[in-house]
Amino acid sequence: MDKDIITKEAIESITKDIAFYILHLNISDEIEFINKELKRIEKREADIVAKCMIDGKEAIFHLEIQNSNDKNMPYRMLRYYIDIRQKYPKLPIYQYLLYTSNKKLSMKNYISENNLNFNYKLIDMREIDCEEFIKIDTPDSLVLAVLCDFKDKNEKDVLFYLTKRLQELLRNNSDKLSKYMLMLETLSKNRDLKETLKEVESMLREIEFEKLPSYELGLERGVQDGMQLGLKKGLEKGLEKGREEEKLSSALIMINDFNLPPKEVANKMDLPLEVILKYMEKK
Repeated sequence: MDKDIITKEAIESITKDIAFYILHLNISDEIEFINKELKRIEKREADIVAKCMIDGKEAIFHLEIQNSNDKNMPYRMLRYYIDIRQKYPKLPIYQYLLYTSNKKLSMKNYISENNLNFNYKLIDMREIDCEEFIKIDTPDSLVLAVLCDFKDKNEKDVLFYLTKRLQELLRNNSDKLSKYMLMLETLSKNRDLKETLKEVESMLREIEFEKLPSYELGLERGVQDGMQLGLKKGLEKGLEKGREEEKLSSALIMINDFNLPPKEVANKMDLPLEVILKYMEKK
């Protein structure tokens, strides 16, 4: 699968979140994607073009994703702008380019010539803190976090968290999990992290869930409690406790490594706040 296609699919899924968290635009929930309506004769289609409400007013949101430096990009963006303007002459146009490559950004975001001045917003994903996407805490945002700046965090630790969190969110949907892991693997190439991700995936495969200390501890407690309730209920309780320990472990990473407020993490992980706070005290 092509990196452009995968990135576009992920970004289209969280257009509203990217607009709000990264571009600081307040976009309405109702988004009408109109990319194909603006397809050019030479079959070049803009990545994301949507009609929506921005700050309470109807507008066009154009988001382009670029994986390499292209000296002709300003002219491509101008052509897209003209296509959009001809189709929607009265609507304001918000035009952005997301750069997702690991190479240093060298493209311009403007044209300045005789009788022509044109520009658009150019966002280098490497300059965005990965925490911005991790806070959104959806499969799409977690996948896109791999393109961002890890700051002083260890690369393997971040990839471990992203992979583990995807498994937790998509535990009951193996098809979706496979899809998002493929996306994560493909986009990791943009940051030269493919081999590191392979190490993390191998490590997670070797650590079977049932063999985790947290699982075993929960199982033992459940069996002890189950002596009065019956062995079956005790085992069920042990399984539940083991999974809760796993969720608490992820919650602790979100709070300590990614600086998310405990209350926000409690809501995302569907855990009682007081349980998380007690777990933090023990650690």
